[in-house]
Amino acid sequence: MGVGTIRYTRLEARLKRGETVLLDGGTGTELQRRGVAMDPEAWCGPATLENTSLLEAIHSDYIAVGADIITVNSYASSRLMLTPAGYGDRFEEINRAAVHAALRARQASGRDDVLVAGSLSHMCPLYEGTSQADPRRLPPAAELAEAFGELAALHRDEGCDLILLEMMYDPERMVHAFKAAEATGLPVWAGFSVRRGGDGRVLSFAPDVDLPFETLLAVLDDFDVAAAGVMHSAPNVTGDALDILRGVFSGPLTAYPDSGYFTMPEWQFEEVIPPAELLRFATDWLGRGMQVVGGCCGLSPEHIAALQSLKARAVSSST
Repeated sequence: MGVGTIRYTRLEARLKRGETVLLDGGTGTELQRRGVAMDPEAWCGPATLENTSLLEAIHSDYIAVGADIITVNSYASSRLMLTPAGYGDRFEEINRAAVHAALRARQASGRDDVLVAGSLSHMCPLYEGTSQADPRRLPPAAELAEAFGELAALHRDEGCDLILLEMMYDPERMVHAFKAAEATGLPVWAGFSVRRGGDGRVLSFAPDVDLPFETLLAVLDDFDVAAAGVMHSAPNVTGDALDILRGVFSGPLTAYPDSGYFTMPEWQFEEVIPPAELLRFATDWLGRGMQVVGGCCGLSPEHIAALQSLKARAVSSST
């Protein structure tokens, strides 16, 4: 049994005991918040190249405030995103550097129990100045499958402990991401993104169609995921989405919301939720069965630090 397998098995045992596990907060947006320019085509993907020390410091800061899982800065660095930005020939260099920054942060922390999660999204080129995929630039299915498979395999080969499927909201694109993640043989955690419809329903995050969240969750019938949850979604819709998810999934639930909004290529840090308010929401999610909590875009180490009390409370209540 490899070290990564042992590490994951220990975390899995904690979840089975009813403990709460802390995920990190935003990585790409944290690079931006600390002064790194985002790429107009590939957002935070190429930023790894010239900022590996800062990226390592961000991971270290999350570990220092109690994160049990840190996320590789690879959300926007599939070849689908890097090639239009002029970095296609540096795909391996960028993504290896991103994984290694996380691995170095773990080693430096002295906490060998921290897991490194490879981020795999179905992000494709966006309309300029928006957060919406440009259908004119969506690649064919075979190209999607190849790109997602390439990045997932790199995560496995470079030493990630699990794959985080992030911001799953498009039924057609996300199937290719699920297949790519499953093919690695690593544990797969699925993160779905949602929004509140005008009539109050919980819908897919997709802005151009009112697709019920339940429709997205049908994918769980076809793939074996170790955990599933709601991420990159507003805190005030996350709880209702978790209730829906619990109705079809019996494994550990995850929740890591965003705060602010995205206008390509920059995150807009407007009305970011205070750490104390995030804790209030997370306490509610804990009561709904959530076990893995953290933050996504716009949220920083200060937010993860505020969640430590949930971790302690869950541990004490499960012993």
